Amino acid sequence: METMTNPKIQKSKRFLRLSLFVLLIVLTISIVSIAGILIYAKILGPPPLSVPQSTLYYSNDGTLIGESSNGDKRYWVDLDDVSEDVINATISIEDQNFYSHHGFDYKRIAGAVLADIKAMEKVQGASTISQQYARNLFLTLDKTWKRKISEAFYTLRLEMNYDKKEILEGYLNTINYGHKAYGIEAASQFYFGKKAKELSLAESAMLAGIPKGPNIYSPIGHFDRAKTRQKIILQSMVHNGFITQKEADKAASKKLNIIGEHSSLQTTVAPYFQDTVKHLLKTKIGLDDRTIDLGGLHVFTTLNTDQQKIAEQVIEETISGNSNIQVGFAAMDPNTGFVSALVGGRKYEDSQYNRAVQAIRQPGSTIKPLLYYAALEKGFTPTTMMKSEPTTFHFDDGNKEYTPHNFNSKYANDEITMAQALALSDNVFAVKTHLFLGEDVLVQTAKHFGIQTKMSKVPSLALGTSGVRVIDMVNAYSLLANGGNQVEPVFITRVEDYQGKVIYQYEPPRGQILDPKLAFIMDQMMTGMFDKKLNGYSSVTGSTIASQITRQYAGKSGSTDTDSWMIGFAPQLTAGIWTGYDQGNQITLNADKLYAKNIWVRFMEKSLEDQPIKTFKQPKGVIAVPIDPESGKIATDDCPVSRITYFIEGTEPTDYCDKHVNEGNMLELDKRKQKENKSWFKRFFRWF
Repeated sequence: METMTNPKIQKSKRFLRLSLFVLLIVLTISIVSIAGILIYAKILGPPPLSVPQSTLYYSNDGTLIGESSNGDKRYWVDLDDVSEDVINATISIEDQNFYSHHGFDYKRIAGAVLADIKAMEKVQGASTISQQYARNLFLTLDKTWKRKISEAFYTLRLEMNYDKKEILEGYLNTINYGHKAYGIEAASQFYFGKKAKELSLAESAMLAGIPKGPNIYSPIGHFDRAKTRQKIILQSMVHNGFITQKEADKAASKKLNIIGEHSSLQTTVAPYFQDTVKHLLKTKIGLDDRTIDLGGLHVFTTLNTDQQKIAEQVIEETISGNSNIQVGFAAMDPNTGFVSALVGGRKYEDSQYNRAVQAIRQPGSTIKPLLYYAALEKGFTPTTMMKSEPTTFHFDDGNKEYTPHNFNSKYANDEITMAQALALSDNVFAVKTHLFLGEDVLVQTAKHFGIQTKMSKVPSLALGTSGVRVIDMVNAYSLLANGGNQVEPVFITRVEDYQGKVIYQYEPPRGQILDPKLAFIMDQMMTGMFDKKLNGYSSVTGSTIASQITRQYAGKSGSTDTDSWMIGFAPQLTAGIWTGYDQGNQITLNADKLYAKNIWVRFMEKSLEDQPIKTFKQPKGVIAVPIDPESGKIATDDCPVSRITYFIEGTEPTDYCDKHVNEGNMLELDKRKQKENKSWFKRFFRWF
């Protein structure tokens, strides 16, 4: 009997040892596997938390002006900007042990399994907030083991690398609240028209109930169900110690004002400006299309919403509704380059072509300030004189000729000053100056002023026959307005990612592009287009709008058969406008030719009406002299017109005007000249 038992005992012992060995191997493998998973998760590091979010655009004062998305509304807010009631309601109903578990609530999982077995179907969920956030971030909603395993691994990575506050913030910003509202901020805006931080207890409990089934518990379509779930959540908050029963009863009885509308800003505020900003995000800052549309960016722009409204309103009121004339308009601060208003066309819904930054049109006489600045650099002064008369220029040994014409074929048939030529927009004077300097000088000067389009070295370039963009011309004039300091058109000042990290910050260029003395002299010459004192043989080009002006402006109009321009500035604002037909048709109606000037002056006056009146600051080394415009000499008491004109010290005229002196005063003028000559001689002698 004993011999029979021993083999059985031995066999049992061997089985026991084998079982223990297998168990040890399983435990070892499990431990090694778990350790491997943990090590691998640690090696992979924190998973990225980027999810599709609406990119938001702001004006210069922080006002929200637009957004881009794929139709869903997704806004990311800090946890500090979420109502405490929302946080408590969410934790209470979704994951009451959130702060104590490490991503998985095993007690809750066991309870859910037992409930499902008892009901013979899935009746209870056990996903924690961390698990739901992992699902929102990385995964599809397909019910497969592969998805469940991936969800668990991502949950592990989240818990290992982020604290509870970061996980809760991410969950609240990504959960689906129905009606294309993702995240608590979008939901708060949609359902109640307020920020998430402003939500009441009643509103918070209502929203916290939606994620369980957005199509079932939305108060928009199923208010009774939503109300029932709100009460359940309030009671769970009482049970978990977040609120009292009295507070729950009060919140449950409170009437809610449900809005049920998304804000729509995509095309309502400065759509051409926003298109330009999006283009720059891609071409200048280097962001891809998906990041721009769904990266949750916060883009801070230079748009002045007041000036934008003024520009749009003035254009609409000025141009006849029956006209097919188009517009390209831009305004900027000349001291910073910040573009404050932009209009690329009369109706964005009909055409998204941006005529302010894309269209290349002939600038006409608005190119002349650049020409005359170059002339000042070469030794010309505002009183340099040339004859204005019908002139034919011959080239290539007489084989080619060019005959410029003044507007309405009006000429002085006498010598006029450069200041007069600019104010009267004399074309003959401009071409003579251009050819005297050399045809390449204006080409180089235009580049110096930031004009990016190609300039042709031809005589007619002085009359603006090479195309330019509105935004470039406004920037060029801004160089004159600010004393020659380097600026560039700026649309974006800062870009932040969805977490508030700055990924782009504008840095202003530093440099002196123009001579400040010559820029000031040019500014003063450009005020002449509104000044009747420069009236010679014809009216100044700004005479039709001079009566609307209440402060000092410098500017220049320009026209071709197909284009009408007006660009000008005060010390704190530059604006320019082009009007014409997209197809290049001739502008034949006189009223159509006046649109540009009238829009410009009305915009400037309305935009600056509450700002202080400023004048251009006179630099050292520049002196003021009263000049008779007709003779270009120092004006006397006998001159009918005297205009203060500015010169680089030492280049001013020394001769007095004698055109208007009668015989009785001629002797007095001679005595004055002799006295001045004598005084000069005495000063010179004393110096020796």
